[in-house]
Amino acid sequence: MLSEPMTLYKLMILYLLKRVNVALSENMISEFFLSREYTGYFTLKQALSELGESGLIQLHRTRNASRYSVTEEGVQTLSFFGKRLSPEILADIDRFLRENRFQIRNELSVHADYYPAGQTGYRVHCEVTEGKNSLFSVELTAPEEAQAIEMCRRFSLCSGEVYRLLLKELLQAD
Repeated sequence: MLSEPMTLYKLMILYLLKRVNVALSENMISEFFLSREYTGYFTLKQALSELGESGLIQLHRTRNASRYSVTEEGVQTLSFFGKRLSPEILADIDRFLRENRFQIRNELSVHADYYPAGQTGYRVHCEVTEGKNSLFSVELTAPEEAQAIEMCRRFSLCSGEVYRLLLKELLQAD
């Protein structure tokens, strides 16, 4: 076990991000640490911040989510110091990823964001991806920011249904 808990948390974050191999939401990272009572929220935020400042992880921010990915420097650091993580901790992280794989996959494949579009209000971009391929992408206009926020929120919740309805309508015989 490491003598410095903060170092342990940082190595755990690096391992978690390396294992998932994509940008993981702050919510999922928090869920792992808090549900297993490894540390508190503010300590976790400090660890994420310090990893970001040192260039070991990268923050990807949209209006409705913050996602983190491990950098090449983070992977190298983990290769040097990852042996300090106990087999129990590694197994716990792997188990969490297995148990939450569908939630993680859905979280990574559904994107919704908005931005100002001049005098027409706000442009809402909604997309469903699989890996690096876009399966479905749509842009809509919302007259008010509150509506744009709600559209992003709702798309994240019901993107599968929107996709099915659109396909049904487009493939329906006349």
